[in-house]
Amino acid sequence: MTNQDIRPAHAFDVPTVKAVTDAAYEHYIERIGQVPRPMERDHAATVAAGQVFVTGDPVVGLVVVEEHPDHLYLDNIAVRPEAQGQGVGGRLLWFVEAHARARGLSEVRLYTNAMMWENQEIYPKFGYEVVERRVDGAYDRVHYRKRLV
Repeated sequence: MTNQDIRPAHAFDVPTVKAVTDAAYEHYIERIGQVPRPMERDHAATVAAGQVFVTGDPVVGLVVVEEHPDHLYLDNIAVRPEAQGQGVGGRLLWFVEAHARARGLSEVRLYTNAMMWENQEIYPKFGYEVVERRVDGAYDRVHYRKRLV
């Protein structure tokens, strides 16, 4: 899989974007005691806004990004459970960084729920550093950033 295998999502992808997101996050519901935010997103709106990129045929992973003046915000990364551990998430993270660089942005930011400890092991391996931990409403979040060189 290369960056060429990662493409913008289209309107016809919306049901799949929801299915991949739900499959990737549903096991966290019991652990964190509520539905993770990515499962509640308006997937049609993020796809229409050009913020969603998918990979695989059929789709096995996706990212949702928002461009800001000084950084690219990684709102969601989701990989179907059966495809996890095969490098899909890593390739999507590299894509996000390349996407940020192509737009002249020097930083990627993201957060994860503090109860999603698997993610807290993954992001530092890709060069992300913890910026802060804070409670946003009902969610306890660990915020990360990666400065791109």
